[in-house]
Amino acid sequence: MGDFHVGDQVYVIYRNPHAAVVANIEKAEVVEHPKNPRELALFLHDAYHPLAEDDAIFSSFEEAEDLYNEIFDYQQYD
Repeated sequence: MGDFHVGDQVYVIYRNPHAAVVANIEKAEVVEHPKNPRELALFLHDAYHPLAEDDAIFSSFEEAEDLYNEIFDYQQYD
């Protein structure tokens, strides 16, 4: 996981919890976890998400888009 700090604007590849095959690149903010101030969380969709080692978090949209296109390469089906 990158070196993120409170206040950083980041981009995440976020899977829709209601439709596991749907994923989007979403903008989020790194914040203090509201229940544990020593931990960081993402504030995304008006909710706090604890940071995890396997989260796909990027400093720029372009970085997120590169991985998104690699993972979801729909051209292979053309």
